Amino acid sequence: MSRVHDALRRAEQTGAIPAPVPREGIGRAAAVADPGPNVQGLLERVPEIPLIQAAESLLIDASRPHEAPMEEFRTLRTRLNHLKSLQPIASIVITSPSPAEGKSLSAANLALAQSHLAGNTTLLADFDFRRPVIHSLFGIDRSPGITDFLLGRVDLAQAIRHVAGTNLYLMPAGEAVINPLELLNLREVKYMLDRLPSVFNWVILDSPPLLFAADANLLSTLCHGTLLVVRIGHTTIDSVTRAVQSLCNNNVLGIVVNGARRGELYSKYTYYHSYYTPREHDHEEAFPQSRKQEAGADADDSDE
Repeated sequence: MSRVHDALRRAEQTGAIPAPVPREGIGRAAAVADPGPNVQGLLERVPEIPLIQAAESLLIDASRPHEAPMEEFRTLRTRLNHLKSLQPIASIVITSPSPAEGKSLSAANLALAQSHLAGNTTLLADFDFRRPVIHSLFGIDRSPGITDFLLGRVDLAQAIRHVAGTNLYLMPAGEAVINPLELLNLREVKYMLDRLPSVFNWVILDSPPLLFAADANLLSTLCHGTLLVVRIGHTTIDSVTRAVQSLCNNNVLGIVVNGARRGELYSKYTYYHSYYTPREHDHEEAFPQSRKQEAGADADDSDE
């Protein structure tokens, strides 16, 4: 155990840092001294916020269902939901070998795509305490969030936001801490990640890159699966190999390839949807007589 971790524990015992508040156990199997969070009635206690997407955030939009990014994340959503039907998967870590490969945006868009399904409650949690961005993407405050809950400053419900009118819940990173990895080693993290899947259909974690911090490696041992995000023209085969080898658990569900050329991707979907999406004149070609009758009726009405 590191000296920093020892110092954190001693500070908790002396009261210099507020220790995680022991919370009431859940169910008959819960131990009396169980410090895990009480998730009973959690969703009813979470505050609501409006959906405010930051300008140029590149988040998918449910009102534009035929755009290429929306289709790509629907495909990813379908594959994950199929895997879930075959094995118990509810919590996944989204990470990448190196920075600037699109992991945070991928995590946010996957959470949005999952939340578009009726009744599919989805929690997007920002566990990248070093460089959190989820709060910026959705235009919310960074705190209170995960670190505030882990340090016992707020209740779990206060660390979460519900996007009004959707199935999406957000858990920002919280106040900055100088010891992210030591904080993630607290048993509160394991208790929380064990119990959140009993409330949410999907718990999606954004985490730091694998080759630059040990955070994602630790989180992957506490979740059901890991998705690795790579960027075309940026990520090397060597970095992918080293990233996968660095994981303690062999629970990689797949690799999300980011950075495809916009022209090729968009032309494919534009061709498909322009060909198969009904247009106004299609109705005229299918029912020419009815359109003529309507035109005649409109002319009669105008004469009146």
